[in-house]
Amino acid sequence: LAAVGANGSVLFGQVLERRVEWQNIEVMLKETNKIIVHDILTEMEEDLDFRDRVISMAVGFGYLVVTTSLQCCIYLLQNLNTPHIFDLKEPVNYIQLGEKYVLMVDNNGMQVYTYEGRAVSAPKFQGMRSEALNAATVSMASDVMAVVDHSDPKLVRIFDTLTGKEMGKPIQHVLDMTSVQLNRWGGPAHRKLILQDRNRDLYIVPVGQTAAGGKDAVPFKLGTMCDSALWNTDTDMLAAVMDSKLVVWYYPTVVFVDRDLVAQTKFAKDAADMGKEPQVVAFHGSHVTIRRADAAQLSAAVSPYPTALYGIVQKHMWEQAIQLCRYVKDGTLWACLAVMALADKELSTAEVAFAAIDEVAKLQYVLTIKEIPTSEGRNAELALWRRRPEEAEGILLQAGLVYRAIDMHMRLFHWDRALELAVHHKTHVDTVLAMRERYLTGMGREETAPRFLQYREGVTIEWDKIQAKIAQEKENEANRQGARPYQE
Repeated sequence: LAAVGANGSVLFGQVLERRVEWQNIEVMLKETNKIIVHDILTEMEEDLDFRDRVISMAVGFGYLVVTTSLQCCIYLLQNLNTPHIFDLKEPVNYIQLGEKYVLMVDNNGMQVYTYEGRAVSAPKFQGMRSEALNAATVSMASDVMAVVDHSDPKLVRIFDTLTGKEMGKPIQHVLDMTSVQLNRWGGPAHRKLILQDRNRDLYIVPVGQTAAGGKDAVPFKLGTMCDSALWNTDTDMLAAVMDSKLVVWYYPTVVFVDRDLVAQTKFAKDAADMGKEPQVVAFHGSHVTIRRADAAQLSAAVSPYPTALYGIVQKHMWEQAIQLCRYVKDGTLWACLAVMALADKELSTAEVAFAAIDEVAKLQYVLTIKEIPTSEGRNAELALWRRRPEEAEGILLQAGLVYRAIDMHMRLFHWDRALELAVHHKTHVDTVLAMRERYLTGMGREETAPRFLQYREGVTIEWDKIQAKIAQEKENEANRQGARPYQE
């Protein structure tokens, strides 16, 4: 705070009793150069004195980071006596903590450090302005960073945290973005980004190794009228206040695995008492902390069972996961387990879970996939389940399963692509034409596609030969090297 008087004197002030919290730790700025660390469980309190004025502070992931005008001090919360101290070139404007690294923003840009004070990287891009980097426009995970492009707020740039280099093409949205957040649970393949735009719509987009800036990185809309959203610190759950409701997605990856189960894997409760523009400030375990516009903080609890399920599934203890769901007897937990099992290609567990929630069609499809003799065929069907036919086709063609790729396109009624593959590989042209003719007959329509009319003139359709070829293809697939049935 700065002020000037009529007599020409200039006054400078600093806000005291600022507080930051993490789980059971509360940190308060008592004086300009004094911080009090309070553990509410053990009632232990410790004073930390600094030589210079404290500029910024942050607590999380077992560490306390404090920056003064000249130095940065990194404390391990279990031992506040021996901090890592290093000098700063510029005063720090913003601090963000992660599991492995610390992100600091100063007038020179972004700097990433380890908790031992070693510089790791300094991500940069053309047109970057340090004054526009804050909690809403920058998010860091252990492996990647997401930054909203200031020159074009419709773009989110993804950087490698370790090297500081940009990864792939920026993720593009249709409107200017006001906030972005990366999840921290899981490895690079599980990395996801939520973003809010100026219409207050909430989207989620994959940012894994295969999807970073690629054609699969298409934002999926989770909801509208979103005031704020926050990832859980321990699991992959997501909490948001939208349209006067507190909504928690227990397993947000469901939108990339099976969108039909989105409604079954989320929890919603009325939040009208939270007033206008409430902010989710913390989401630890099964507790959500929300700050109202008048600075009052409210707590809400969600089911503890999804957190327990995450811990069991992370250890691949699928039998124990089934036992937990049977004990709880909750359809939401069964739906979460079904999607987790599909994402991990654990078909037997998915079979049990779908049976428990009466999803007969999905159960039947799981049983069909289990009967496929090759792992490539099963992986292709699972990719198709995720609505990625191009990826499924690539898996099959790379494995040499040409007929299965043709059959997949026929089942999807992608007749042009099925004929294209058949002609290119010089096999099953008559099969495609016969299936197309049967389909049109059933629909009561005549063939009008020029390409199909062209190939139909020189091909004689004999169903006995076609069925024999199909049976031979299935036998060849079952007998190919490396083919083995699904392991329970």
